Amino acid sequence: MSGGEGPLAAKVADLTGPGITDRFGVGGTDLGATTTAPDGRLVAVFGDTFASPRAGGRGWRSPVVLFGDPDSVPTGVRWTGAAGRRRVFGRGWARQAVRYVHQAPRLFGRRLHRVTTVLPTDVIRVDDVLYLHVMVCRELGRVHWTEIHASRDGGATWRPTGARWPGGHHGGLFQMLTWERGDDGHVYAFTTGFQRAHGLVLHRVPADRLTTPGAWQSWGFTPDDGWAWGRPPTVALPGAYGELSLRRVPGPGATDRWLLSVFDAGNYRIDVLDLDSPLADLHTARRVTVLRGCDWEHEDHAAGRVAQLYGGYVLPGSRPDDLHLVVSQWHTARGWPYRAMQFRTDLTAT
Repeated sequence: MSGGEGPLAAKVADLTGPGITDRFGVGGTDLGATTTAPDGRLVAVFGDTFASPRAGGRGWRSPVVLFGDPDSVPTGVRWTGAAGRRRVFGRGWARQAVRYVHQAPRLFGRRLHRVTTVLPTDVIRVDDVLYLHVMVCRELGRVHWTEIHASRDGGATWRPTGARWPGGHHGGLFQMLTWERGDDGHVYAFTTGFQRAHGLVLHRVPADRLTTPGAWQSWGFTPDDGWAWGRPPTVALPGAYGELSLRRVPGPGATDRWLLSVFDAGNYRIDVLDLDSPLADLHTARRVTVLRGCDWEHEDHAAGRVAQLYGGYVLPGSRPDDLHLVVSQWHTARGWPYRAMQFRTDLTAT
């Protein structure tokens, strides 16, 4: 179903940048997938991060974790702390959450691979443990492998779980990932490649076996038997997608809705699909365009027009009639803006 459109999302606040996150050594950054820690704090995970308010320069870290006040979401997330603060250049900076060295070799299988950066795709809470899925990259769009890290102290420290998948797993469509826990004991995940050139595929895994690669099942189709679990994955939604965010949110009455936010790179926009469940037919599901890309001369953040946009992560506390998204923007020619912003919209007004 093509994207319907009503009032586009309007910006609530800038979430990173000068005067906002400097005290954490976060000048320029992007992404910002967010979940809720066991103690109620927001845990937001950002990508390539630099001390200066631009892409590049000193203090390169990725991923970086900031903590936020959940009560501040309606007016713009207020950051209350950062994971692993340390003294760098005389200041207290957020540490890199995953241990590695940029532009250095790392071992995968029997080979050393040069790793430029490690980028987060999504974070989830299962009981009292937070899990972070990341892409280990040679460069943007080229993924050596993906892996899961876990935090048992609310996001303050992270350790590898040993769960790894090669970059070519499922034909390269298990790189960019978003996940959410169902009420049936499973975690459901939509994935795609990191090239913004592929469609979406669906998987599930028992929540208590999240870090066991062999426990993951894909949703596949055959002409004789239709859709079923445990088959090679079939593309559930063709297109050219980038960042993804799947979240189960309160709906009308006592019914939960599954909101799937997608950066539709092929159409240069961010759409949100409103689903009954992860197994819904994505071709016919209600789909709303919430932000449109534009050139820099025609930006209007109050009217949902954003230059060089991407991301679109659903913030905790969102509902279909009060949806808050973390959206990234990167002026690749100048290096700034390179930031995360918060936008709000009402899907029910469409």
